Amino acid sequence: MCARQLGYWGKIRIALAVVPAALLAACVTPQDSTLNQPAQTAPAPVAKAAPAPTPDQVALRALTAQQDRLYKIAAPLLTSNAPLCRGNARNLLGFTAKNKYSYPTEFANAAQSLGFGERLQVTGVLPGSGAAKSGVQRGDILLAIADKPLQQGPDAERQAANLLGPLMTGRAPIKLTILRNKSSQNAQQNVVVPLTLACAFSIELGNADNVNTYADGRRVLITRGMMNFAKTDEELAYLIAKDMAHNSLGHAIRQRMVATTGSVIDNLMRAQPDPTATAGTGGIRPYPQDLDAAADNLALYMLVRAGYGIDDYPAFWQRLATQYPASVPNGYTALHPATAYRMTMIDKSTQTLKAKQAAGKPLMP
Repeated sequence: MCARQLGYWGKIRIALAVVPAALLAACVTPQDSTLNQPAQTAPAPVAKAAPAPTPDQVALRALTAQQDRLYKIAAPLLTSNAPLCRGNARNLLGFTAKNKYSYPTEFANAAQSLGFGERLQVTGVLPGSGAAKSGVQRGDILLAIADKPLQQGPDAERQAANLLGPLMTGRAPIKLTILRNKSSQNAQQNVVVPLTLACAFSIELGNADNVNTYADGRRVLITRGMMNFAKTDEELAYLIAKDMAHNSLGHAIRQRMVATTGSVIDNLMRAQPDPTATAGTGGIRPYPQDLDAAADNLALYMLVRAGYGIDDYPAFWQRLATQYPASVPNGYTALHPATAYRMTMIDKSTQTLKAKQAAGKPLMP
């Protein structure tokens, strides 16, 4: 599983939205028994419209679509940068899974109507991971880990994490027993998943419209507002890489902001966050220019190693600072105010990185 294994919404989490099939019903018209009357043509079958989705279903589908996008963008950053994540690299299986109890109570009924039941179901597979290589698919139902049956119900995630924990410390592939639906016939099968060494940061979606991101040392949270601000997947990759770099460099610890930032992230992951908790900067100290520049430098290497372009990196941050300056108290620049200094250091870092690329040297800061 990815990052924190089987956790709450995010970790980069993705739900599988199953659209109910339309029900077809034929309109049967009794034949006229009167002799010598012209034959009447029966009306064509009329398809009954699928029930209109509930507001909770609409909200859950929108949420999971955004989570899915974050997951795909973050995948190469996580799997390509284990050497740059220092003490934060861990063995991962490379998938996430949840059941109907994984959602806040507000979405429990919607989750069940969209196909989630008592058992854990694979909701996302990290591209390039062992899970992807072994053929694990979205929608697979988890039955057992290393031949030990998985618990169902409200405590299923925690129990699965407990089973996986001791197995993840070694190097041996892990056997999973899954139930896969093929042509309406459930097929139980075993898959052997090799471990993937990757950055063990969870990538979360924040349920708020302020344009900001947060990093508490183990998590990266991108708000809904920031996702809407970013024009491309590459720009979202810039944001994820920058906060991964802050985490890798231990900046939350150096700022003594682990608990404060963590509480902000916890709040924004709720279905209905407390808006007062993120008023102003939420109690988070702005990053000094040297820490911010160091994170930019590391982020550039992470992006290139993951296959992302960096030519538009400075322009994105300049646009963000222009549209949401430091005077916007709950925006990104309020926590990262040294824009001019950052632009200078980004230029220097880019030149050094590209020189290493041209010379065929290892892409390490």
